[in-house]
Amino acid sequence: MDKAGLLQKLKKMGFSKKIINAFSDVNRGDFVPEEFKNQAYDDTALPIGQGQTISQPYTIAVMLSELNLKSGQNVLEIGSGSGYVLALISKIIGKKGRVFGLEVVKDLAKKSRESLASGNHRNVEIHAINGFNGFPEKAPFDRILISAAVREIPKPLLEQLKDNGILVAPIGPRFQQDVVVIQKQGKEFTTKSKIPGFIFVPFVDSGEG
Repeated sequence: MDKAGLLQKLKKMGFSKKIINAFSDVNRGDFVPEEFKNQAYDDTALPIGQGQTISQPYTIAVMLSELNLKSGQNVLEIGSGSGYVLALISKIIGKKGRVFGLEVVKDLAKKSRESLASGNHRNVEIHAINGFNGFPEKAPFDRILISAAVREIPKPLLEQLKDNGILVAPIGPRFQQDVVVIQKQGKEFTTKSKIPGFIFVPFVDSGEG
């Protein structure tokens, strides 16, 4: 599949114009290893090294849709991997927004910085640290995305959400997760929706396995 084919497929699935525009503006081929560039726009996950993957475009579109991103927001992604999702978020929240990626695998963090630099994404920062404790230096966040499977949400991440902030994460056992949407309202955390049928790589060093 080429880029035009992928965009048409996402349009038919009913994703919003701002999500389609982000997929149009960002080249997925910039974030996959050389040997997979001919598959860059296939609607499938691809290996990026170190046992990690770049997620299926459909899966990413679902999570971005559930995040309900707005211009100018402060956003955190845990397990930012190749940096592709950071680039998409960067486009959606615009120049006045900020997006921070935490990636525990240092080699992936380095490669993703290089990929993002070539695309001129100036409102993105990547830090090669474990995401379990979030990123309190830049908290609170309007939105938090966990791009790896967890059995439960680490408490520090919930605490770093702004009031009315939204967290999206794949929750469940190793080979079957629901994409869960949690919103902070005052001191309460409400599960807004669950979408079944996803498989993510596990959250590194979080006790999962």
